[in-house]
Amino acid sequence: MRRASLATLFFVILVAIWHFIVRAGIWSPVLLPSPQSVGEYLVGAVRDGTLLEATGVTVRRLLFGYLIGIAIGLPLGLFTSASKFAEDTIGVMALGLQTLPSVCWIPLALLWFGQTESAMLFVVIMGTVWSVVIATDTGVRNIPPIFARAARTMGSRGLHKWTKVILPASLPFLVSGMKQGWAFAWRSLMAAEIYVTILTGFGLGHLLHYGRELQAMDQVIGVMLVIITIGLLTDKILFSPIERFLHNRWGTGLR
Repeated sequence: MRRASLATLFFVILVAIWHFIVRAGIWSPVLLPSPQSVGEYLVGAVRDGTLLEATGVTVRRLLFGYLIGIAIGLPLGLFTSASKFAEDTIGVMALGLQTLPSVCWIPLALLWFGQTESAMLFVVIMGTVWSVVIATDTGVRNIPPIFARAARTMGSRGLHKWTKVILPASLPFLVSGMKQGWAFAWRSLMAAEIYVTILTGFGLGHLLHYGRELQAMDQVIGVMLVIITIGLLTDKILFSPIERFLHNRWGTGLR
């Protein structure tokens, strides 16, 4: 309760500072709208359905691309952690591609798929899969060696060792990799929605883009706050509880 109160107080102070900066006239209201203006935009966008529809479109795209990225990245990460050859080939490729900003995939996606949903899906998958590969590989390699030695001593080999020892012990790290992949998927999708214009649905990235085009900073800041809120809620409601449970379950020391 005390932590929640302090956190709430912190954000109230931030909003108050924002309000006083606007009242002081340091920047033009066109460049920095007041909290009230941003709140009015959010309320209006919710009432007319624009914000809810855009959020639904973005979350649908995100989940679809993210799940495909997870389905590709987790097996590849496990493979690279088990094979020196895979580590020197797939692992190095994943490291190089993971450092590539997501926006760099957009020209390639547009040339291959055009202004379509497939282009956005491709960018999200590319932004997700390589971070998941690296996080999964690192997580498996960080498992205490005593686990594998104890398993071998008790006669565990091959598939049995992987399914009964390695995978359960690496679950906390796999979840961390999935959380990192989620963050990269968000960034990738926002870049794709800003640069790829399609008529099958306008997402939050499109609202950001049109807010910039119209110089509607209340819309830009409002949509940014929605994106931040969705990211925080996803972490607090989904990833963090699972992560804490698994770390405590397997005694890997996260508190």
